[in-house]
Amino acid sequence: MLTDRTTKRYSRQTFMILTSIRLQGFRNFKRAKINLATKSLIIGSNDVGKTNLLWAIRLLLDRSLSDYDIEPKDTDFYAFDDTDTFTIQLHFEDVTEDCVVSKLKGKIGDNNKLILAYKAFRDKITKVKTYQLFAGPTTDLLEEIEDRYYRKVLNVKYISSRRDLHNYINREKGYLFQIAKENREEDEVTQDEKLYSEIQSELKNVDEKIPKLNFISSATNTINDELSKLSLHHTKQKIVFDASSSNVDNFINSVSIASKSNEQRVLIGGDGRLNQIYLALWASRNELTRDSLKEVTIFCIEEPEAHLHPHQQRKLADYLNASIKGQVLLTSHSPQIASEFSPNSLVRLFNKNGETKAASDGCSEIIDKAFKDFGYRLSIIPAEAFFSDAVFLVEGISEELFYKTLSTQLKIDLDRLNISILMVDGVGFSTFIKILNSLNIEWVLRTDNDIFKIPKKEEYRFAGIQRCISIYRDYFPQDETTENLLKENESNLQGFVNSNPAENNTKSASIIIEDLERYKIYLSNKDLENDLFNTNIKNDLKNHFSDIDEVNIINEMQKKKASFIYDFLRSNKENLAKLAEDKIAKPLLKCKEIIEKMQKE
Repeated sequence: MLTDRTTKRYSRQTFMILTSIRLQGFRNFKRAKINLATKSLIIGSNDVGKTNLLWAIRLLLDRSLSDYDIEPKDTDFYAFDDTDTFTIQLHFEDVTEDCVVSKLKGKIGDNNKLILAYKAFRDKITKVKTYQLFAGPTTDLLEEIEDRYYRKVLNVKYISSRRDLHNYINREKGYLFQIAKENREEDEVTQDEKLYSEIQSELKNVDEKIPKLNFISSATNTINDELSKLSLHHTKQKIVFDASSSNVDNFINSVSIASKSNEQRVLIGGDGRLNQIYLALWASRNELTRDSLKEVTIFCIEEPEAHLHPHQQRKLADYLNASIKGQVLLTSHSPQIASEFSPNSLVRLFNKNGETKAASDGCSEIIDKAFKDFGYRLSIIPAEAFFSDAVFLVEGISEELFYKTLSTQLKIDLDRLNISILMVDGVGFSTFIKILNSLNIEWVLRTDNDIFKIPKKEEYRFAGIQRCISIYRDYFPQDETTENLLKENESNLQGFVNSNPAENNTKSASIIIEDLERYKIYLSNKDLENDLFNTNIKNDLKNHFSDIDEVNIINEMQKKKASFIYDFLRSNKENLAKLAEDKIAKPLLKCKEIIEKMQKE
């Protein structure tokens, strides 16, 4: 619990923020603008450029990097075009902290904005590489600066995913002790000095007793005897095993972090627990130093979820959001971490044609608005989609179970291809489509070809097709071919007098269904159960329901739905391979086609 004195010390928080990064010709970023928030979560597939993005920030702000480290390398230049320059711009807003304003005097605009820039050059002939640093209030007013002198007051703290847990913990605890010492009140210093003196006296007594232990004494005599055989020059000197515990500072600095349960010392545990201690030490140090206003630090952490189970990953995300007092940039592959972040704090990186960009230019109200139907907290199920390259949207749990099993039998490895199958039951397709579009994630959908009665009329309509037409109109640019087809056929999608449409209605419906597939929108012939019963696995279904008349099998399938699918697939999954050429497999094959096309680009 924080004391009143501690609360007062933490009450002043900096409002300076790195709002965006502009990259041109840098590594896998041809031209990109990435907006950031106070707490930003950077996600994306492996090798998409998350670490490269952090490296761009570090080149300008990480004081652990030497002048040699920040020299441009051939691998820093964009590889897919002939380019011999790259630029990095860091855009800051609300730069009002005295420590930064005084250090960068004349470089900050009247609107409290600041730009720091790095520009690299490579000679076309000699391939010699050089770079320049700039600072200024706008891109037009950037002035060259000699070095990164500002890093003392404006810097980045970077924690790699390849962190050395043991060495860091041993080192960081010393920093924590020192900072805590500096923050003591006068009465606390007096109390500590008194106790310090008592500890020193007791340790001296321990030092005197240790050499008297028989095995220590024997070992001491043995080594001195052996040394006497080697040299006569030091016969007056005796070697002793010195505990040196009477040096209080050394003794305190050598204390180890242990765990206690019911006052009993226990083994701390594996890397997951060490990772928690690592981040807790780091956050504690940050809290103790943050409000001194001697510097502004941006914290970059790669994969904080390492070694932690899902519940602890969510708790860690919440902890980092709440405990780190400055701007934090996290990279992660964890849906559990993602589920704890506000939608407008997401930066999803994606690659297209060898070029990495940020969906919706990074942290954006566009993404936030897309998530409104889910409420503030994200469901763990759609969070999985953030890390996918393609998402297959289906009606409900029956379709999800069926298509996941079908993918295995058709040798479509969803995990390897980075495809997610998500049901929209209770939410609707549009909500998911808005989210996926805002994150630049490809999607395919399949829905039932429902026929519903029109309220207050003795007429029926193709509700499923009309639903899909609305999706086309809401999320795709107007297409002349489609518009002409709809003009000729859309009126026939309603007005028939019973649930069995006439031939002209069915013909128009078929024409529109076929055209909608160009937009990755697929309709069943009727619904999953009817469609399955009219495929090559019909006999397998009849065998499964051997005690039910054939005419009642579909009704039985629809009555049980998810439980039917589960039971049937458990004993008949191998038979789904018969559906490889069936229309029912088309949306799944389309997902595979999308990914394979991405991989070729």
